[in-house]
Amino acid sequence: MVKKMHTISHIKNLLQQRKLGAVELAKDILVKLENNPFGATLCVDHEATLFEANKAQELIDSGVNKPLLGVPVMHKDVLVTKNWKTTAGSKILSNYKSPFDAEVVKRLSGSGMICFGKTSCDEFAMGSANQNCAFGKCFNPWDPRAIPGGSSGGSAAAVASGIVPAATGTDTGGSIRQPASMCGVTGIKPTYGRVSRWGLIAYASSLDQAGPIARSVLDCALLLDSMIGFDSKDSTSLDIPAENFSNNLDDPFESGTLSKPLTGIRIGVPEEYFSVGLANDVAIAVKNGIKSLENLGATIKKVFLPATNYAVAAYYVIAPAEASSNLSRFDGVRFGYRSSVANSLSDLYINSRTEGFGEEVRRRILVGTFVLSHGYYDAYYMQALKVRRLVSLDFEDAFKGCDLVLGPTSPTAAWDHDKSPNITGKNDIAGVPKEYLADIYTVGASLGGYPAISIPCGFSEVDNAKRPIGLQLIGPKLHEKVILKCAHMFQKDTDWHTLSPNKEI
Repeated sequence: MVKKMHTISHIKNLLQQRKLGAVELAKDILVKLENNPFGATLCVDHEATLFEANKAQELIDSGVNKPLLGVPVMHKDVLVTKNWKTTAGSKILSNYKSPFDAEVVKRLSGSGMICFGKTSCDEFAMGSANQNCAFGKCFNPWDPRAIPGGSSGGSAAAVASGIVPAATGTDTGGSIRQPASMCGVTGIKPTYGRVSRWGLIAYASSLDQAGPIARSVLDCALLLDSMIGFDSKDSTSLDIPAENFSNNLDDPFESGTLSKPLTGIRIGVPEEYFSVGLANDVAIAVKNGIKSLENLGATIKKVFLPATNYAVAAYYVIAPAEASSNLSRFDGVRFGYRSSVANSLSDLYINSRTEGFGEEVRRRILVGTFVLSHGYYDAYYMQALKVRRLVSLDFEDAFKGCDLVLGPTSPTAAWDHDKSPNITGKNDIAGVPKEYLADIYTVGASLGGYPAISIPCGFSEVDNAKRPIGLQLIGPKLHEKVILKCAHMFQKDTDWHTLSPNKEI
């Protein structure tokens, strides 16, 4: 049913020991990309990739030692790249090529990684299913009938299927963690401001954060080592000392032992995360994950996050409001798609944006414009900002009594394409797309700017097919090390992250 996949550290060792060549590896992956049935990729350039592979091999042969030299990576198509087109999954940017690399792309390239192109995503990162891309849907490698999650679904699918060991994603309301959960891989959203947003095509600037998707916690930590750091070009970048996240992951916490490495760690489980709307198979898998952490020495305690019930509504006011402003630059004049039917400048604006943007993007722009308009700003946008503050205060109160907060990443496993997720609850509002409710456990960390990781913890069975389930750990700001170590200890004790769909590509 499943097979084990190579990790970043394994690939790096093979390259350094000359048991595998960077160019040989690149050619093999490029063949897989040509035959990839999952719709995980958008922009691939063989020449550009092979050029980078040859450079990497030259450095290996000369004895140069960079942290991730020769390791393959793909980038979500909202991170601009000068050698690959950047479309953001939208018709309006179908032929755009950036004159520079995003800072994340630049830093990973500087660590020696070889770029294999861009991954599919919901248009402008707006979606929870990767069904809103203008260039086709992306499918879940575990079960092609199912969505991969969104908006970084292409990155998660590319890693889960074994095309590449790592990919970048972005997370605005859960867009790294949710697809990681649904594709059975590991994904972390760092603290807001930890990773530079320079060159990230903005959806909601106060929420957007780039992060890694990979096979394991260790792989994610290795990527974060290179991704994180102050960037003067990004006004929201945190000017704090750099950290190494991959060192000492195997060491127990201060009070721990080899058999009980998590002794002294307090993990809070919110009552609100296990209420109406949570699928039974997800609840069982996550509760089994809690038992595993408890067996490793962690203390489990109940916490309360009462504003959770209002977080989704607040998010879908704040994010569209910011999107309405950020996407105003796409007007058919300066760059991007331009309508051929226009009798006036006003027609040009209207027709270019109507033809260039997909339905979901248009929906969110309209919502955002409405909540920012005169007479509604105080009633909607300001109220949403107040809820955002309440969500943050809930987490701050919880962290006074625990080190981490734990819950499901998503209330359900991946649902079928062209169907709505089976989610009910207090936030079930007529006329609101059901997929919005899939973000209920992820938007809180996004609204508060907290770091959070999703790790595989089980499967849902649907018509004899396995669909992965993810467990989420949320920590205080700048506590990535604690999250990573705790998640790593869980993965040392379980094998969910080592399993991959037995699909040949």
